Amino acid sequence: MASNTSKTARASVRAGQAGQGGALSVLGEFKYLIPLNGGKHAYVRNLTNGKTSHLRTDSEAFVEEIRTLVGAGHAIKIRTELNNLAAAYPSDGWDTCEKRLVEAGVFEA
Repeated sequence: MASNTSKTARASVRAGQAGQGGALSVLGEFKYLIPLNGGKHAYVRNLTNGKTSHLRTDSEAFVEEIRTLVGAGHAIKIRTELNNLAAAYPSDGWDTCEKRLVEAGVFEA
């Protein structure tokens, strides 16, 4: 490892590698979707590349980002999050968002 990497960064990487069996859990439950702007946008946290993307929920980029996460084995967690968002924010269109993802074949194995 590079000598200019901080001790905290190295510890964080080691902690992340320790739980390779699934989704990362840091200080509680890991969230893949962070709703913004009444459901029109969302931050999508991607464990496969370590990036968080700010995307429109009706965009093709959002569909592809979710497809990447589903391909990595996180489909159940993402669908649960979408259902929870739909229940918590019924007027924000999360049920429509999930329907778009299903129609696009994102959750099909």
